[in-house]
Amino acid sequence: MDAAGRIRLTEPRAAVTEEMVFRLVHAFYARVLKDERLGPIFRRSMSKPWAEHLATMVDFWTSVTMATGRYNGRPHLAHQGLGLSPEDFQRWLTLFEATARETCGAAAELFVDRARRIADSLMIGLDIGPRTLRLSRAGEAAP
Repeated sequence: MDAAGRIRLTEPRAAVTEEMVFRLVHAFYARVLKDERLGPIFRRSMSKPWAEHLATMVDFWTSVTMATGRYNGRPHLAHQGLGLSPEDFQRWLTLFEATARETCGAAAELFVDRARRIADSLMIGLDIGPRTLRLSRAGEAAP
């Protein structure tokens, strides 16, 4: 972190490898499938084979952390209609953070920071939170 408390991302980014992303994605989604809350959501909503989803998630996370540009999907659309709640996102983050800390060493904070931002963005797009960042239908900040 720098003096202002911001995470310095250049050092952890340099530590990220393709193998690390692969291990993180596979370990994380193995946990997700076993999770009482998230497992049923993922199993019910999968529109493609699981191995294909994992490959897409590796592409996504290498794009987010290594700037590979391999992911070109539309995550907001993929999450619409799933009936997700802020609690589902919190559970996702809890599992993701634990997995990242176990598999990514010094780069874990980069993954955790990005995951939190992604969760916030998805919740805003789904109009389920975070409340302080959502815009009302009139275009003003929500109370």
